[in-house]
Amino acid sequence: MAETSFDLIVIGGGPGGYVAAIRAAQLGKTTAVVEKDKAGGRCLNYACIPAKTMLHTAEVLDDAKNSADIGVKVSGVELDWEALGQRCTDVSASLEGGVNGLFKKNKIEFIEGEGSLTEDGNVKVGDTTYEAGKVIIATGSVAQSIPGVEFSDRVVDTWGAWSLPEHPKSIAVVGAGASGAEIASAYIRFGTEVKLIEMLDQILPAEDKDVVRVVERTFKKQGIEVSTGTPVENVEVTDSSVKFTYGDNSAEVDYLAIAGGRKPDVEALGLDAAKVELDESGKVKVDEYQRTSNEKIYAIGDIVPGPALAHKAMEEGVVAAEHISGAETEPVNLDLVPGATFCHPQVASVGLTEVQAKEAGHDVKVGKFKLGGVGAGTVYDDRDGMVKLVVDKKYGEIVGAHIVGNRACDMIAELVAVIALEGGIQELQRIMHPHPTISEAVLEGARAVDGWATHA
Repeated sequence: MAETSFDLIVIGGGPGGYVAAIRAAQLGKTTAVVEKDKAGGRCLNYACIPAKTMLHTAEVLDDAKNSADIGVKVSGVELDWEALGQRCTDVSASLEGGVNGLFKKNKIEFIEGEGSLTEDGNVKVGDTTYEAGKVIIATGSVAQSIPGVEFSDRVVDTWGAWSLPEHPKSIAVVGAGASGAEIASAYIRFGTEVKLIEMLDQILPAEDKDVVRVVERTFKKQGIEVSTGTPVENVEVTDSSVKFTYGDNSAEVDYLAIAGGRKPDVEALGLDAAKVELDESGKVKVDEYQRTSNEKIYAIGDIVPGPALAHKAMEEGVVAAEHISGAETEPVNLDLVPGATFCHPQVASVGLTEVQAKEAGHDVKVGKFKLGGVGAGTVYDDRDGMVKLVVDKKYGEIVGAHIVGNRACDMIAELVAVIALEGGIQELQRIMHPHPTISEAVLEGARAVDGWATHA
């Protein structure tokens, strides 16, 4: 007979949920995960992983088409849409199997179905109620469309954009944040005509303006039509296309992808019954250890305040599991959650933009260094990007770090570590970086803050 009582039940098997479950099991808690779909949740099966699989193919395709300058002549290169779709399926299936393997290794019960909370803080799945010592809710978020427009076969959310049944000749992407920029960046390299439309005054609205200028310039060079400060209106869907207006323009495309926002997936949880409170934005209120207004229930990931990012959810899951288990832990510092956008070129950041730092009262000095200034930038054809560091003058505190380049999302981890360990610009200026690597641009950017970058 299956167990119906656990020390911890996690509702939601995405990155935050499965990491929380594994950490709790490592600490000796009997643990179960409730998931209505597949292990790994939306991120692994429908969002982050399929998106990056598609983007990797776009990178390989683009490199193959433009490899003559580096001494590799290639002919007959073409995109196989069906094979790409199968690769996305295979990659996600492989990783889903890995998560299931981790559940078995750690003796975590996987319960299929939609979970909800009871009045006494237990978990109901179908007709069965499971008794829980503690509960972590980690149900993530769902896509939101724009006012007056419903999702359909032709108007798709981000998952729909990554799983189109055909290679489209044209696509318009509404919302130029991380998800929208990634979709546009992939499809332009697939040979699709792309329009990227943003309501606010810049693409990648959360990023530093100097970094955004590099991305926008590259996007336009690649052939993406970029429109900012522009609403999408008068959407008309037919069997074969989508017509709409944006600003003073009108367009007709094969598909319209809405990448403008998401909302917490909490409707089915029964939060009212369990007396779990929401904040004004509709997210679950939590303390620094991810505990909700009901001390039996914890919440992590997209459903709580802070950036809706998988790596944030994972760390919050670790904190919640450790707090539940009575282990020593450290609350997640939301100021040190790195942003990572896997468009081409990639964009990564941590901390404040230059404008935000000044608005926060910092007396700032800035160091900028182009990737083309280090030898590896030329060797690896990664010359157009840059590193930008925002520093408080008084003690040399690094309050913001911003990178644009082909491997920016890997490079940002160094800066997160330096800031987290309370290293200032003085320490970063003396950290030896291997040569020739793109990471040398971080060193030179640090030295540029005080005007002594050697390869400027």
